[in-house]
This record gives sequence, structure tokens and C-alpha cells, in this order.
Amino acid sequence: MNRLGKLKNKILESNIDFLIISDIYNIRYLSGFTGSEGWMVISPDTSYLAVDFRYKEQVKTEVSDCEIVDLTGDMNNWLIPLINDSKPVNIGFESDNLSFSIYNRLKSLLTKEDNKVKLLPTSRLVEDIRMFKEPVEIDNIIKAVDLTDRVLEYAESIISTSLTEKQLSWELEKFLRDNGSESMPFEIIVASGINSALPHARSTDNKINLNAPLLIDIGARINGYCSDMSRTYYPGKADETFKKVYDIVLAAQMTAVNIIESGMNGQEADSVARTVIAESGYAEYFGHSLGHGLGLLVHELPRLGQNSKDILKDNMVFTVEPGIYIPGWGGIRIEDTVVMENGKIRSLSTANK
Repeated sequence: MNRLGKLKNKILESNIDFLIISDIYNIRYLSGFTGSEGWMVISPDTSYLAVDFRYKEQVKTEVSDCEIVDLTGDMNNWLIPLINDSKPVNIGFESDNLSFSIYNRLKSLLTKEDNKVKLLPTSRLVEDIRMFKEPVEIDNIIKAVDLTDRVLEYAESIISTSLTEKQLSWELEKFLRDNGSESMPFEIIVASGINSALPHARSTDNKINLNAPLLIDIGARINGYCSDMSRTYYPGKADETFKKVYDIVLAAQMTAVNIIESGMNGQEADSVARTVIAESGYAEYFGHSLGHGLGLLVHELPRLGQNSKDILKDNMVFTVEPGIYIPGWGGIRIEDTVVMENGKIRSLSTANK
């Protein structure tokens, strides 16, 4: 069954007459449309894609399974004519994406006193389908991972104390773009010394420190699909603290990759790596989740964290990224993109760690 067919079944199960899709990544996933603005309106029997003049020609080559609607003027001009003939009762919207102001506009248009229309918030209807990757999606992610492996190999060859964090970040971004990556899925993190103790550090004008951890978090985007990987280096001769902490993080990651299996929930998966770090005395220094799904977005379902009930299953792609971050010293994170196959994890990345 195709993606729209799967969603239409979920719409039926949810007793929804029409579902309004506002999330642009969900729109791309369902229709193939790669523009930056649009709406989808879907019922169990129909599929509409509303775009403005900018994308009038583009949709002709990208979209085949939807009726194209001219997105001109106020929502009253294009949305109401789509649904009026059907006399819908329940209209769903993406509550995780729609702004409050647009919700209020929809409410004023659709829920008049003289009709029985109800606006129903929905969550994860499309995202739960996106969680399970099709072969073509996995192939694109593998291509992005392969390029990220190459850029990390390149990084090892150019790391120098003559470069600032920003300069090294730019060299890596240029390599990715020169070798086929689309826009960066996220801002590259190059964090040296105490800056590496910030899990989402921003690269600075500071020079690379010879005698301190150097954390690089980087990804590529191929045909819209993302990779996400991290490696931590020590440009000089590694001291005993670095070796000790690095070995703990590596052991946590390898244990997770070997033990996590289909049927576990995100909380159980997170606990596998977290236990290794806690038993080594560094529990307070691992403050983020073990991983997250990725695909068209670098952060999507499933979630591997202390509060996640997402059940891990075959054909899910996600990261495994334990870390230890010590204020005033630095941080170490090792992150790979993996896929669940035949009930077990297979790492897609081969970069040296």
C-alpha cells in the first residue's frame, strides 16, 4: 500500500472526514512536493495539494497522486470550496505543527454556529508512518551516511591548531557540498576543549586546542534524506582522562548496538547505554537521550530516551549517540546512524572511532 493509502486508512480509523496537513515535511513525504510552502487536504476518497504560483510548474513534475489546487488569497478562497460539497463533520489538523493564529482562522471559517463541524487535533498520524523506512528511503540515508564517513576521514587529515572551530566547520561543509550533499541537515558542530562539554555547542573563533577533546557532529543530505554522526578526537597525545572517558562512551555505544533489539521501547534502549555510563560513575554527565529517528528530518521518530514508549521495529533508522560532558574539561560523544534489520541493529557508518 502506498503512503497516501496508509494515511487514508488511519483517517478512517480516526473517524475524520478531512485531514489538513500543514507540516511541509509530511507534505513532501506524502506527495513528493519539495517546495517550502503548501497544504494538503485529504479524505478517505480524495487528496488535494494546494500550492501558490511559485510552484505551479514544479508540481507538474513532482506530484502525480493529488489534485492540484491554486493557493491564492485567504483560506476561505481555496479551502472551503474543497470541503463544502462533502458536508464534513470532523476535520482533523496537525496539532504539533499548526500555529495558534492559523488554528483560530480555521476555527472561524469552519465551525460556524449554524453547522456541526468540529476541528479535531491529531498527532503523529503521518509521523508514525514515516517511522518505518521504505527501501528507497534507506538507500538515500545510506548514501548520506557514506558521504559523512568520507567527510570524517577528511576531517582527520586536516585537523590543525592553526584552524578555528568555524574554519574547520566551513572546510567540512565545503567538502560535503562539493561531493553531492544538498543543504546541511543541521549546523555542523565543531567544538574544541571546554566548548565540547556543550552537547549542542556552536562553533567559535577559538583555535583548535591541541591538548583537549575535539567533538565534531555532522551530517549530509541526499535526495532529501539525512545522516547524523559524531566523532571525538584528541589532536595531541591523549591523556589518561580522555582515554578513560572515551573508553566508557565507546563501551556504552557498542553495548547498545549489540543489545538493543526489536520489541524494546525507547526507554529500555536508552537504559542499555545509560547503565554502562552510570556504573562507571558518570551518570550525571550524560544528560540527553541515547538517540532519535532520522529521515527527511534529522530529528524524527522513534525516540530513544528515558521517557520514550516508542517500540523499536524493523526498518526504523535512528542514531545511537551516548556522551559524557564534563564542565570545565570537555565532552565526548560517539554517534552512528543505524537501521533495525531482522530484529537487530546494523550500523550504517564505518568512520573510524
